Amino acid sequence: MLEAPVVSSPALPLAGRHIVLGLSGGVACYKAADFARELVKAGATVQVVMTDAACQFITPVTMQALTNRPVFTSQWDARESNHMPHINLTRGAHAVVVAPASADFIAKLAQGRADELLSLMCLARPRETVPLLVAPAMNREMWAHPATQRNVAQVKADGATVLGPAAGDQACGEIGDGRMLEAHELRDELTAFFQPKVLAGRSVLVTAGPTFEAIDPVRGITNHSSGKMGFAIARAAAEAGAQVTLVAGPVHLATPRGVRRIDVMSAEQMLAAVLPEAKRHEVFVATAAVADWRPASAATQKIKKDGSGQVPMLAFVENPDILATVARLPAGERPFCVGFAAESHDIVRHAREKLARKGVPLIVANNGPATFGRDDNALVLVDAAGERELPPGDKLSLARALVAEVALRVLPQRA
Repeated sequence: MLEAPVVSSPALPLAGRHIVLGLSGGVACYKAADFARELVKAGATVQVVMTDAACQFITPVTMQALTNRPVFTSQWDARESNHMPHINLTRGAHAVVVAPASADFIAKLAQGRADELLSLMCLARPRETVPLLVAPAMNREMWAHPATQRNVAQVKADGATVLGPAAGDQACGEIGDGRMLEAHELRDELTAFFQPKVLAGRSVLVTAGPTFEAIDPVRGITNHSSGKMGFAIARAAAEAGAQVTLVAGPVHLATPRGVRRIDVMSAEQMLAAVLPEAKRHEVFVATAAVADWRPASAATQKIKKDGSGQVPMLAFVENPDILATVARLPAGERPFCVGFAAESHDIVRHAREKLARKGVPLIVANNGPATFGRDDNALVLVDAAGERELPPGDKLSLARALVAEVALRVLPQRA
C-alpha cells in the first residue's frame, strides 16, 4: 500500500513526519532537549532513543516530557512484544537523527558496530526509506583528529547526512569547530532535507532588500522593502539543492543556512557585486527593490536647514538597471533571469511592460505597498504566454513555489 503523502506548512513544516531522535553521550544533550521541543512545535512526532552515556547528561524523564512518548534506552526493553526495539522503532519513521553524535558514536557507525540500542537501530533501519542524519558534537581536537575525519568521511560514504558542526565556545573552555548546531538550526536543516532537490547541481544568484542612495553622510533615499521575499527565495533555492549567492541591500535579516551573502548599500554597489557573479550562476532572481534614482552627487557634510523654509535643490540621475544589464550579457554568460515588479496599481500591465523592456523570460509581480515588511504575499507570474496567480500565502511557501516553477523552466535547457 502506498504511503500517504506528507502535507506540511511553514507554520508546521514537519507535520506528518515521524522522527526518531537519538542521543549519544555529550554535554550537547541539553541542546537535544530544545531540538526535540522544536521538532514537536514544527508538527513532527518524536521518538527518543538514548545511550547509557546520554543518560549521564540528561534524563529520559525530561525527553519523555518534551515528546510525550516513552524513551527507549536498552535493546533488552521488554515493552516491545517481540523484544526487538532495534527493529520496530525505525519502521514507519521518516528519518533517524542522532543529535548529539559523539566521536565514539560516529566511530561505531563507520565501523558497523552495534553494541547498544541506538547503534543497533541505525544499523537495522531500512536504509532506502529511512535516512540517517548525524549532528556531531565534540571537542575541537577530537573533531580535527584524523581518525574522526576518516570516520565522518566513511559515514557520509555510507549514505548518512552530516549536519555541522559549528565553531564557537565549547564546554571545555576551548574555542573551535565541534559545537553541535543550535536547535533551530537543526530544525531548519531537517526541514530543508525533506524539500525536493529540484535545483540540485544548479547555481542561483538572488538580490534582496532595498538600496540606500546617500544624499549626505546622514540622509538618503530608500524604500520600504524588508528583504524578506528575497531571503525566502535564497533559502528555498538552497533547500532545493542549489548553490546560492545572496546580494543583500541594507536589511537586518539572518543569512539562510548554506547561503553565501554579499552586503551592499547602493544600486551601483549592487550592480558591481552582481555582474561578476551573474556570469558564474545559472539563474538570477532580481528580487531587490533597487532605487530608480540617486543624487547626482552626495554632500560631504550634513545639509543643514537654515530657517528660511526653502528646500535645497537636489539634482538626480538614473540608477543602472541591474536586471536589464544582466539580461543583455552574451549568451554564454547570461543566466536565466527572473525579475520582480513591486507595483502600486495596474500590477499585471506594468509587469508585462517590464517583461518587454527588460528582455527577460519571467516577471513576478506583486503589490508592493501591501506586502513590504509583511511575512505574507500574493504573486502573479507574467511571461510571454500569459499570467498565472500563485495563491496568497506566507513568503517562504511562495518562494518554494517559485523555485519549483523556475526549475521547470531551467532544467530543459540542460538537455
